[in-house]
Amino acid sequence: MALAICIPALRAGPIPVPNGSFESPVSIFIDINFDAWQKTARPDFYAEGGGFLWSQLTGAFKNPAPGTTGHIDNCVGNQAVWLFAVSEVGLFQDYESVDWNDAAPTHALDARFETGSSYELAVGVIGGGGGMSPGATLDLSLYYRDAASNRVAVATTSITNSPSVFTNQTHFIEFRVRVPSVKPNDAWAGQHIGVQFLSTVSTNLQGGYWDLDDIRLSSMLPTFLTGLMAANGQFTFTLESEPGSRVEILTSADATLPAANWSSLGITTNLTGSVPFTDPLADLSHRFYQARQLP
Repeated sequence: MALAICIPALRAGPIPVPNGSFESPVSIFIDINFDAWQKTARPDFYAEGGGFLWSQLTGAFKNPAPGTTGHIDNCVGNQAVWLFAVSEVGLFQDYESVDWNDAAPTHALDARFETGSSYELAVGVIGGGGGMSPGATLDLSLYYRDAASNRVAVATTSITNSPSVFTNQTHFIEFRVRVPSVKPNDAWAGQHIGVQFLSTVSTNLQGGYWDLDDIRLSSMLPTFLTGLMAANGQFTFTLESEPGSRVEILTSADATLPAANWSSLGITTNLTGSVPFTDPLADLSHRFYQARQLP
């Protein structure tokens, strides 16, 4: 008997993002300083005289108490940040970034784009604040730094302010950025991961602000089958995946068929990260298997 294994199926594992819900330092009301995140540099076109200082265009605020005006019902912790809808206003964090209190990098975010893994960024966003115009845009990105230390986006999700999407200013909506499986020849393979939020609004739509909270970063680890054995008309192998993942095992006598035409051998929950599996009806001259990750 011949046996082939189809591998790609992925599972999330959390990567800690320092001050991911903007709880530090604690604010009594609002504070333009917060830990772990660096603000984008003021562009030449932005004149500070008579208006907001560039440093004031982002800051942390305390979520109003339940039952009071402006309370955000799904805010994680007690604080979130605002980010003005002005071109090039942004926040970022990576291995080399600094913050208001640290002139040198703390290297707190030390994750890298590892070959074979994919990545996902999840962010809670509220748009429309302060009379923001419909059509104003905000980019959420995962990036790496090139040899000249430029921040180079690997994947970006662009959000457009719309009253049909942001129906109120009291509930965060989750948006995600996904990086597909990293290949060995990708420029970002092995590079440190960076997270960035950047206002990309056109000048004619500037005004208002975004609220952001609950920044989560995950690595997506491959699921695969190992330890292949054929004996007594049966195939046995071991499923390797993230502990707790639900995986469906599929089989076919023809590897060229689309996955929808493969037969299911059942669904297993991999409680420990490694679980044996047996196909008791492997009585064909050849047999192909693949593992499919389930939600």
